[in-house]
Amino acid sequence: MIERLVRRKTKTTARGAFDRKLLAPMILGSVLNPVNSSIISVSLVPIGAAFGAPPSQTAWLVSALYLATSIGQPVMGRLIDLYGPRRLFLAGAALTGIAGLIGLLAPSLGTLIVARVVLGFGTCAGYPAAMYLIRGEARRTGEESPAGILATLAVASQTIAVIGPPLGGLLIGLGGWRSTFAVNIPLAVAGLILGVRRLPKERPLAERTGERVRLDLIGMGLFAAMLVSLLLFLMEPRADRWYLPLLMAVAAAGFAVRELRAAEPFIDLRVFGGNPPLLLTYARALLVSVVSYVFLYGYTQWLQDGRGLTASQAGLAQLPLFLTGIAVSTATGRRAAVRGKLLVGAVAQIVGCALLLPLQPDSAIWPLIVVGLVFGVPQGLMNLALQNAVYHQADPERMGSSAGLLRTFFYLGAIVASSANGAFFGARADTGGLHGLAWFMLAITGLCLVLTLVDRSLGRIGSDDSSSAQRKAS
Repeated sequence: MIERLVRRKTKTTARGAFDRKLLAPMILGSVLNPVNSSIISVSLVPIGAAFGAPPSQTAWLVSALYLATSIGQPVMGRLIDLYGPRRLFLAGAALTGIAGLIGLLAPSLGTLIVARVVLGFGTCAGYPAAMYLIRGEARRTGEESPAGILATLAVASQTIAVIGPPLGGLLIGLGGWRSTFAVNIPLAVAGLILGVRRLPKERPLAERTGERVRLDLIGMGLFAAMLVSLLLFLMEPRADRWYLPLLMAVAAAGFAVRELRAAEPFIDLRVFGGNPPLLLTYARALLVSVVSYVFLYGYTQWLQDGRGLTASQAGLAQLPLFLTGIAVSTATGRRAAVRGKLLVGAVAQIVGCALLLPLQPDSAIWPLIVVGLVFGVPQGLMNLALQNAVYHQADPERMGSSAGLLRTFFYLGAIVASSANGAFFGARADTGGLHGLAWFMLAITGLCLVLTLVDRSLGRIGSDDSSSAQRKAS
């Protein structure tokens, strides 16, 4: 299906077509993080049983990956901007394999958490490298909007989200929970082979420009301190953890001062400050992610605790969400325009949240299926639209770090969602908590709709490409 999608949407220009040999490493690199995010969901219970750890401790296996990727995505992206994708892709693949080996041999839960941190950093390079390569191919071919390639990455990630938990269950049945870590070893080997054989060698930016390039290590350190403090607080927002927001504020102030004064900043705040459309895209990514993850985890918990479904039945009830998302992404992926996708997606989220309000412990199965189908529409539209928006709005010379920041906002939203689920659900995921989450999601997606309506710059994405194509044809 993915190959047909690319074949249908990749255009040939006077200077050649998109280099298809890049597709395999791009797709593999982009799905390493999603597959490890989803496969762990079926591993938590057996890991807890193996080490005698309660859910509050095994939850760190999820949080550790989010923390590492939130920090690592823009860092890896910036390194890709400076040194090209090949080196960082190979380094990331190697770290992924090392993480798999650590997980395979881990003697304790703490070692497993270390493995997940290493895994988070290892899987950070794939997506920024893919976006960097797409931008480079666009320059080479003259293709202003490689929407088909962007859609391919989105469909691949969503497909992995569907098969991740069943794959994890199969691996656990065959070789125990350690096999869900060990699977990264052959994936890393495949990444190393594909990276060496297919990714182009590229001279670092310093050699291309003749200017010395310095890494802003201080800026990266302050950025990491800011995010770690924020994310640790969001995971457990309590009054006795007041020092974490304070640390975050101090690190944020230091980061801002550093980046505004640095000759070669890690994140050029002056560029971002002069690019309101990109900042609005990041804000929408945060809001969309909050709603998506609240629904994904909160609704699934309610299906088991509130509705009384088994774990396997709850998983099947989520299939309409992922299958609809894949179908919608495939059908709309070739269109570069994003404003309509974001508007329809936000309205669909509002409808989906409203459909949660009448649900009760004795609700029939068909309303549950309808809820999944409705939420699948924004799943297929909004992530792809946000990805397209960053591609068109970001500074081409900072595409890697800009794409990495998009993923950072997604993961920040995931942690906000986790906190919201904990706040609305008490000892169990009851129906009252689900309805509270529905109202919370309605407020969040309503704000996303407003931010989309007021952002007129979105209307130029896609329409400019169409006009350009018409001018070329004439």
